[in-house]
Amino acid sequence: MAGSHAAVEASSSTNAAAAAMEILLAAFAGLLLAGIGTYGAISHSTARRGHEIGIRMALGAQRRGVLRMFVGQGLALALTGIAAGSAVAMVLARVLTGFSRLLYGVGAADGWTIAGVSLVLATAVVMACYVPARRATAIDPMTALRCE
Repeated sequence: MAGSHAAVEASSSTNAAAAAMEILLAAFAGLLLAGIGTYGAISHSTARRGHEIGIRMALGAQRRGVLRMFVGQGLALALTGIAAGSAVAMVLARVLTGFSRLLYGVGAADGWTIAGVSLVLATAVVMACYVPARRATAIDPMTALRCE
């Protein structure tokens, strides 16, 4: 009788650990998809402004200044979204308290988790602004102006 009780207990702890791993994997997959989606949208938006970059470069703007402007605008947009998302996450923390028990040691309003997600998404936005803007500033301004 004692042996079967130990087997049931070991089985339930194994199932709980497997469920926690599945939830953690789903959370990381969701974060990865959010980062990829954010990168794609911001990168496309920045790349569409190649004509504007060409005009700025033709009028004598420095490459560094143009890059700083585009990354700054993207970062301002990202910080606005992060602030709004963090505020909503804190407000909805009460609703998610039942769900937060599934991840051991992580509460619904865990500041480190929100900060980590914010850092990953802000990094995606900075890269999404920097890469297309750098590519556009590297070409001849007349070529960029002729494309459109």
